Amino acid sequence: MRKAVEVIKNTVEVLIMTNEQEFMVSQDQYLKSGIHIGTKFKTKYMSPFIYKTRTDGLSVLNLQKIDERIRLAANLIAQYEPKDILVACRRENGWKAVKAFGRATGATVFPGRYPPGILTNPKLARFMEVQLIFVADPWPDKNVVSDAMTLGIPVVALCDTNNQSNGIDLVLPCNNKGKKSLGLLFYILAREYVKKKGLVSGEPKFTVEDFTEE
Repeated sequence: MRKAVEVIKNTVEVLIMTNEQEFMVSQDQYLKSGIHIGTKFKTKYMSPFIYKTRTDGLSVLNLQKIDERIRLAANLIAQYEPKDILVACRRENGWKAVKAFGRATGATVFPGRYPPGILTNPKLARFMEVQLIFVADPWPDKNVVSDAMTLGIPVVALCDTNNQSNGIDLVLPCNNKGKKSLGLLFYILAREYVKKKGLVSGEPKFTVEDFTEE
């Protein structure tokens, strides 16, 4: 937990000192993916990340804040070895992206059902210990978030305008329901991870299309 807090704090300080921060990908690519499009529901937890609410009631997330949080998450995840990272995604729209992230980084991923007790019951054959948990949506992935809270494991979560942030250590605001949005986000995180860990020289061979549903 202390490692996660320190990484988040240090990255925030860097972002504050940088007046003009380049986006992780082009603004146009962000917008085309719909990563900033929220829902017609919003919570007080997500209000700091909401840019505006349109006349049709749909809330729109602040693209600058999305980019900053992706950078935070990338720096945090890079502090951990693949075996220490678990990614869970119950929502089907994110399965391709999560599987591609697992292939690219070597992290353990659970697209679909999260096996109960896998982190809390040492008697299980598939029992594992991890140091960082990443969930695609804290609501459908609430069981793994609950286990993380019990064990004191830091949690990074993709949160839309309608999410709550209880038990989340790092909120990454985004459209966590769209296939293109999830594909782009996990592509960026995988790209940054392999580069920061020195697993590739130059740009990785995988592309955003490997993470995105047709």
